[in-house]
Amino acid sequence: MAAKKRYSVLRDPVHGDVYLTHEEIALLDTAEVQRLRGIQQLGAASYVYPGAVHTRFDHSIGTLHCTQKLIDAINLNFELDARGCLSVGDEEARVIRAAALLHDVTHIPYGHNIEDQTGLIERHDTPARYEDMLSPKRELGRVLDKSGLRRDVLQILTAAPNGASSSSGASANPGASATPGARASIPPYWSQILSDTICSDLIDYLLRDAYFTGLKLQVDPRVLSYFRIERAGGNLCIDLAKRELLREDILSEVVRLLEARYYFSERVYYHHAKVAAGALLARAVELCLQGGALQPSELYDQTDASLRALLGERVQRLAPAQRKRAAHLAECFAHRRLYKRACVFPRYENEAVQDELVAKYFARGRHAERAAVEARIADLVRFATGREIDVLVYCPAARMQLKEAHTHVRWPGESTVRPLSEKTERVPRLADLERSYRNLWKFYVFADTRDPALLRRVQEIALAEFPGAVNVYRIDSES
Repeated sequence: MAAKKRYSVLRDPVHGDVYLTHEEIALLDTAEVQRLRGIQQLGAASYVYPGAVHTRFDHSIGTLHCTQKLIDAINLNFELDARGCLSVGDEEARVIRAAALLHDVTHIPYGHNIEDQTGLIERHDTPARYEDMLSPKRELGRVLDKSGLRRDVLQILTAAPNGASSSSGASANPGASATPGARASIPPYWSQILSDTICSDLIDYLLRDAYFTGLKLQVDPRVLSYFRIERAGGNLCIDLAKRELLREDILSEVVRLLEARYYFSERVYYHHAKVAAGALLARAVELCLQGGALQPSELYDQTDASLRALLGERVQRLAPAQRKRAAHLAECFAHRRLYKRACVFPRYENEAVQDELVAKYFARGRHAERAAVEARIADLVRFATGREIDVLVYCPAARMQLKEAHTHVRWPGESTVRPLSEKTERVPRLADLERSYRNLWKFYVFADTRDPALLRRVQEIALAEFPGAVNVYRIDSES
């Protein structure tokens, strides 16, 4: 009698063949995961890079594949030298792979604009959001319960950054059976494998984003092969020591990967046109939320297309002035009629006032401040020019670009592993990258006009609204 097939294979454009167990296929086939087919990984980036239409569904499968690659490398390194290290057991791998497949299941359409860059609702990765999405009231939660995975997967997905919620001795029982409700804590590496600074999630999205944007990525995925799990604390780490000498080749590969992540942040994730497009949609959502036409929970099960359709319906419930503005914003987004930059206040010229700007124009519950200054600028422009234009003030969170190198390393001459971020004196490029990330922060004033003369007038009036802030954007005749 032929043996029962254990895996199904999917063909992925980035990684080639990806193998999934039948248990994982059952998770993949739930309504909650299938929804991710309708959410573009990079949101409005396809307005800048037309090929960037890949989805969070694709990325979830790729993250599972990279997770297995990382687990295989960890286990091979354990076989080669088991001193002070742990391997990943089959039951552990089963849980971690499931968590990797589901790590993005709480994402909403254009989530980074609506959550991270405007602060309209809580982030997708909060425990409450995961608990709702993995609840037994949902198909996904029931499938997880049936396989005995739900509580362990939930613990991985809700672990504090860098696995900090786990106790230091959590790794004393590696390979423990994944039974629901039986575990007080999880080993730090369970979450670090897919959510550390360098992890399976990062490797997949960099490779995938490079493939679909057409940008060249000079990163060797072989960096995954350098990982181990240190026994003492249960942390995923990179061993940078060999015969107590620094393995400079490995360190340089790690730094190159971090540089690639910055490169994509600069070129893609925070491209000004992507920001402008996302701001249009986010403001339309905000008007509907504040006008009572939409509830935050209604966003959780939407796709890109269904959210745009829902906005088209719900704006009709707003008061006339808000309805007109929200409908205009949604229409501009749909037809890529992006608002133009009138002012740009980057952090590197505005460090002294950044905290004040964020506190006033980003903090949750302070959206009225932003709306008031937008209305004031628009009114003054109308009085000065007789032209009716819409103005958007865009202020992201202060720490949204901060990317510290939390990945643990073993440094020559040291008996314990420590985060790589503690080695900035030995690796100055790490400090440079952290500073560069902070400097990606920009406060924008966008205006709904392509007329350079009118844009200059908007700029002139807007500058008076932000005393002490330094604008670096020059409007020329081609703006």
